[in-house]
Amino acid sequence: MSTQTSTIRIDPDLDLVIEREIDVAPELVWEAWTTPEHLKQWFCPRPWTTPEVELDVRPGGIFRTVMQSPEGERFDNTGCYLEVVPGERLVWTSALEAGFRPAGTNADPMAFTAVLLIEPSAVGTKYTAIAMHGTKATRDQHEEMGFYDGWNAVIDQMVERIKAG
Repeated sequence: MSTQTSTIRIDPDLDLVIEREIDVAPELVWEAWTTPEHLKQWFCPRPWTTPEVELDVRPGGIFRTVMQSPEGERFDNTGCYLEVVPGERLVWTSALEAGFRPAGTNADPMAFTAVLLIEPSAVGTKYTAIAMHGTKATRDQHEEMGFYDGWNAVIDQMVERIKAG
């Protein structure tokens, strides 16, 4: 277990984890996650798109994406950054809105906290994504919705986008 993940307590009943080695530099992964124009290009598994992104990359800042289906149905996802360690770690949650405000009427019924860890490796980057859930039911629902396939697809799309320049 890495130094970064050792500070996170993984609960297999509540959390979903993807850990991969990817052949791009950590600083490019950071840029892909923290620049709205970059995030728009890879954040949803194709053929879905991300037409809107709003990022204020600081604790209390907004993390907002709008995902759009091929049929044009739009899903607005708004959250709040909890922790930002430049080049290494992003933590955000859909349980809060910007400014650490509890998500009111727009609350995500499947709220989770996302932890993204970026570490240098011999290949390029050790990339760890953790989705932490409040209940086993929401964890299972997220997994059944295609967490592993979807999040791995967007990692591949991110790497493809980074390599394309």
